[in-house]
Amino acid sequence: MKIVPPDILIQEVAPRDGLQIEPKWVTTDAKIRLINSLSAAGFGRIEVSSFVSPAAVPSLRDAAEVFAAIERRPGTIYTALVPNRMGAERALAARADELNFVMSASETHNLANMNMTHERSLASLAEIVKPAHACGALVNATVATAFGCPFEGAQPFDKVLDIVKRYLDLRVGGITLADTTGMANPGQVAQLVAEALLLVSSEKLTLHFHNTRGLGLVNAHAAYDTGARRFDAALGGLGGCPFAPGASGNICTEDLVNLCHEIGLRTGLDLQRLICLSNRLPGLVGHDVSGQVAKAGRPRDLHPVPERLRRSV
Repeated sequence: MKIVPPDILIQEVAPRDGLQIEPKWVTTDAKIRLINSLSAAGFGRIEVSSFVSPAAVPSLRDAAEVFAAIERRPGTIYTALVPNRMGAERALAARADELNFVMSASETHNLANMNMTHERSLASLAEIVKPAHACGALVNATVATAFGCPFEGAQPFDKVLDIVKRYLDLRVGGITLADTTGMANPGQVAQLVAEALLLVSSEKLTLHFHNTRGLGLVNAHAAYDTGARRFDAALGGLGGCPFAPGASGNICTEDLVNLCHEIGLRTGLDLQRLICLSNRLPGLVGHDVSGQVAKAGRPRDLHPVPERLRRSV
């Protein structure tokens, strides 16, 4: 039987971006179970953890232990976020399939997030690419705050695109444009994505939206209509940047899958299975999560007619 590829690729980031901001410690075993469940759900790419300073992001200090114990599904790419060569070396030693390097378009946010200037960050990326390729690992490079910075405001398109060009010059395999604090709007998204697609193919460009101001799914729809085909999302809408005031979660995986299915886009993912996984998250993180479909159910999940109406028939 011929396998029909999905119309849209949804990459799961809850284990890294989702858990990095959580104040409650999520045990290593619980993280491993979550990632194994996401693997079994059929995601083609899962961001497992981050090899940054434990002092900066203590919630992910067990990255190496998590990578060592997860059950790797054939065909799934297991990604690690890395800020510098030291982090990359640790990630490669842990057998990460892909390194996701991050630099902010905003120099102020980059200093707050990575404690580095743009030039120092780019020098770090140059140090990462060659050893990663030598180990057979992929390298993706993210432009954080691509749609706006909480300290500097809107970032000029030319500035963002220049960073994309410099990434490509360093031979990265994929590019992510990240709306780190949910400042994007659909018109802005359509314009920037259209220009980015002149530099990067849709197979190598990822959009990473946060729902801080309630526009996450609208922005994803605008990006898809413009030609983007790869999107990050987090189960339950978990996540947020620890170094950005007012940060809140990523677009919610099951909500994005529901949107796609409602408008006829194939995702290759089972929405009901994702809802079941999302319903376990409050027990994992100790609070309610922001996803809506897991609370309301799928649009086609009908309810019984009230008893008083049945009696009157």
